[in-house]
Amino acid sequence: MTGIFPPLTRRGFLGGLIGTGAAAALGWTPCVPAQQGERGEPLMKPIPATGERIPAIGMGTWITFNVGELASLRAQRAEIVAELFARGGRIIDSSPMYGTSEAVVGYCLDQLDEPDDLFAATKVWTRMADRGAAQMAESRRLWGVETFDLMQIHNLVDWQTHLPRLLDDKDQGRLRYIGITTSHGRRHAELMSIMRNEPIDFVQLTYNILDREPEKDILPLARERGIAVIANRPFRQKRLISRFENAPLPEWASEIDCANWPQFLLKFIVSHPDVTCTIPATTRVDHMREDTGAMYGRQPDQAMREQMVRYVERL
Repeated sequence: MTGIFPPLTRRGFLGGLIGTGAAAALGWTPCVPAQQGERGEPLMKPIPATGERIPAIGMGTWITFNVGELASLRAQRAEIVAELFARGGRIIDSSPMYGTSEAVVGYCLDQLDEPDDLFAATKVWTRMADRGAAQMAESRRLWGVETFDLMQIHNLVDWQTHLPRLLDDKDQGRLRYIGITTSHGRRHAELMSIMRNEPIDFVQLTYNILDREPEKDILPLARERGIAVIANRPFRQKRLISRFENAPLPEWASEIDCANWPQFLLKFIVSHPDVTCTIPATTRVDHMREDTGAMYGRQPDQAMREQMVRYVERL
């Protein structure tokens, strides 16, 4: 398998959580990279603030990890997280807003012995500084981590109150990067004002092959200000998959090593030079395999990206 799979970490395929028999049963069909390529390495992109490189595909947990205490569903989520890491992913994004998702993420990480290369990203989602401090402490407890790689202010909620505390937490080593998020285009003007005037490291916003408004101003501003960009809602919560899945992939999709629609849609996003990563969510191991496959092989250049847009807008 050397040269096909990404290099395995100390988990040794995660301590048997997904053993070789289970992999065969799941129909493991790794994509063979064609450019990034020859060594089977995932697409890594730099965080502008530091130059640290992270995988271009991460994992979101909105809805999909809100499964409560049900053991069978928690075990299935642990398999999904195992697949993320086995395929070269590192980034998990969550929020206190997402029901039991943070607790389920913590359960999964506990099953995997808290991977050393985890990039842990969550959010503060409340009003008032004291409540925010308590919420972030609870997130650390639920995840089982002492330091978050990225703490984001969720949907700009009371950001003026939270930002000073996040800056202090960063100075004290309780987090590494500070971000702010929105999923609503109507908040873009406020988001851009924060980007221009505040010392943040990340923004998270909606960007996909049909929601391209950020290309006009937010992505250029992120490049100018040295801010990393996480693209959320890459599939519009499955709606883009449902819209396109019965249409044929164009023959020229093979030129960018796309085997399916999820890879087509994700490669469009992560090939943008100002996008750092995207965070699709899933409830299935095979879908995680498809999603992470977008990190491998050839990526579209600008001419190909324009061709991709023209194709889907005709469907």
